[in-house]
Amino acid sequence: MTEYARLPRGATLAITPFKAHVEEEKLQHFKELLRLSPIGPAVFENTSAGDKYGVQREWLQNAKNTWLNDFDWRKHEDRINSYPNFKTSVKDTAGNTVDVHFLALFSENANAVPIAFFHGWPGSVCGFFDMLDLLRQKFSPGDLPYHVVVPSLPGYAYSSSLPLDVDYGIDMAAGAMHSLMMGLGFGSGYLVHGGDLGSFVSRIMALQYDECKGMHVNMMGAPPLDENPPRSDEEEKALQKALEYIDTASGFALEQGQRPATVGLALSASPLALLSWIGEKFLAWTDGDFPLEKILEIGKRTRQAKDCKNQRGMYQLVGMQMGTDESYNGQVSKMTALQLPYVEKPCGYSLFAGDLFPVPKTWADLSCNLVSFNQHARGGHFAAMENPRALLADVEEYVKKAWSADDSAK
Repeated sequence: MTEYARLPRGATLAITPFKAHVEEEKLQHFKELLRLSPIGPAVFENTSAGDKYGVQREWLQNAKNTWLNDFDWRKHEDRINSYPNFKTSVKDTAGNTVDVHFLALFSENANAVPIAFFHGWPGSVCGFFDMLDLLRQKFSPGDLPYHVVVPSLPGYAYSSSLPLDVDYGIDMAAGAMHSLMMGLGFGSGYLVHGGDLGSFVSRIMALQYDECKGMHVNMMGAPPLDENPPRSDEEEKALQKALEYIDTASGFALEQGQRPATVGLALSASPLALLSWIGEKFLAWTDGDFPLEKILEIGKRTRQAKDCKNQRGMYQLVGMQMGTDESYNGQVSKMTALQLPYVEKPCGYSLFAGDLFPVPKTWADLSCNLVSFNQHARGGHFAAMENPRALLADVEEYVKKAWSADDSAK
C-alpha cells in the first residue's frame, strides 16, 4: 500500500512495513483450544442476577459458538492490513529497546499536524479503525491535515513484550512513544490523544516533553475532591457514579494490580477465560449494546499477541500519583486514581455520558488548561468505537485551537 504510507521526510528511525498474519497452524490450534474450553456450571450469579456479578453464562455460550463457527479472523487481518502498518525499534526512558508496531496515515501536506492516538485496556489499535476510515473518506493523502500515528503500546498486540527483568511502568511506555514521534521527524512538535490508559500516557507526555504541545482525552483527571467537593447536580451525579464503580466493579483492577502474575497465567490458559475477563468490560463500560464481533476481534488479537503478559506494568494508572516517589500498590479504594498533575499546555476533552466517571467540565478545568470541550449523550468508555464520528470531530476542533495556540508550532 502506497497511499498514506510515505514516511515523513524528517524520519530517522529504521522503519519497515508490517503485515499482520497468523500462521494457519496457530490459527487452527487456537480454534481447537477454544473448542475444548469448557464453560463453567450454571449458578445463581451467572444466570439469575443480570450483570450484577459479571458476565452471564448464556452470553458466554453464544460468544463461544460465534467465535468458533462464524468469526473470520482472516477478514479482520485484511482490515488491519488495509491501513499502512509499520514496525520500528525505539528506546524508552529506562533505555530499554522496544519494538513498536504502529498504524499511520501520513500526509503529503507540508503543514500537516502530527498527532498520536493511544489506545487503552482492554483494547488495541483496532479501536481507532473507524476513525481512520472516516479520515480516509474525508481526505486524500495530499490534503490530509494531519500525520496520524496509532501505535500498539509496549506489551500490546504486535509491539514487543515487556522486559522480563523490569517492573515496567507507563512512564517508560510514554518515553517509548515520545521516542517514536521524535524518530518520525516530529521534533518541532506534535499532539496526542488517548482514552483509558492512553489518556495517562498522553498526560505524561504533555507534562514531560516540550515537543508534545498538548493533549486531547476522553478520560479526564479530576481535582482533589476534598478541596473541591461537588457544588452542582452534575458534579454530584458524576461522583456518585464513580463511587458506585469503585464499590461494585473495580475488583478486576485490584487483582491486576496486586496479583498480576496469577491472573495473567490464568487468563493465558484459555481463550474463553480471556474472553470472559475482557468481554465483561465491553458489556459493562459501553453505552448500549456493543457488537460481539468487535469484542471477539480484540480478544483474538490479545490472545494471539501477548497472552495477557505483564498486566501490572501497564496498569499503574489505578491509584497512580505521578510526580511523587510513592510506589504503586494497587489500591483503588480511594478517589485518588484520577487526581493527576495539572497540564498547562492546551488540552481538549470529550465527555461521553456513558463513561465510568464522566468528569464534568468544571472539574476538568481544574485538571488542565482546557481550550476545547464537547459533551455527548451517546457513547461510553470506548468512545472511539462507540461514537467515532463525534470523537473525531472533537479532536479536529481541538487541533485547530491547540496548534494555533502554540507559537513554536505555527
